[in-house]
Amino acid sequence: MSQFPTFEVIPAVDVQEGEAVQLVAGERDSGTRYGDPVAAAERWLDEGAATLHLVDLDGAFEGERANADAIAAIVDATGDDVAVQVGGGIRTVADATSLLDAGVDRVILGTAAVENPGIVEEISETHPGSVMVSLDAKAGEVVVSGWTEGTGLDPAAAAARYEELGAGSILFTNVDVEGQLSGIDREAVERVVGAVDIPVVASGGVTDLDDVAALRDAGAAAVVVGTALYEGRFSLREAMDR
Repeated sequence: MSQFPTFEVIPAVDVQEGEAVQLVAGERDSGTRYGDPVAAAERWLDEGAATLHLVDLDGAFEGERANADAIAAIVDATGDDVAVQVGGGIRTVADATSLLDAGVDRVILGTAAVENPGIVEEISETHPGSVMVSLDAKAGEVVVSGWTEGTGLDPAAAAARYEELGAGSILFTNVDVEGQLSGIDREAVERVVGAVDIPVVASGGVTDLDDVAALRDAGAAAVVVGTALYEGRFSLREAMDR
């Protein structure tokens, strides 16, 4: 399955303690709960999603996958024509390859990629194009461990480095605006897009259809949308047709 042949709007299904959740600014206990994550995923599939974005939030914070059953159930519910990208708590090559071999199209590596950049290269050797490196930024700095620890890394420079190591795509999340329905930071996205030739997927702050269009125009290959969809600010179909 090719990566983002056209601009995509990707619904997020973030899972915490077995429920679909959307956090505010990455704060662990700030989430609004939206019930059964499989039902949430099926809703977006019914509305025409071409890709699903799944995150094990407990895994992101704890460093070990905690919602594997829910993630597996969602993967099982998707058809062959829908791509699935999964992140949260993937810390080893074995974690990543087990997901890829089970039908996941892309694994999202954040903390693991920062702490051990070689993991990107190692996974890419056996599963080319399957690694999406997640660069989550607060105040212009890449943060890890569930957005709690600064790294001193510049997102654009880091993106270029991971492209060299074989990453198939970059997920760039602006944590400062995540889940707040307060708008996007287009300039930050443009900097990362300009640093690489691989697809950049933008996330964080999408409030309305104008934000979706702005990220498309900024060069993002896709945008991940969570809270705005769950809160009914617009429909997935409206966003895809924008």
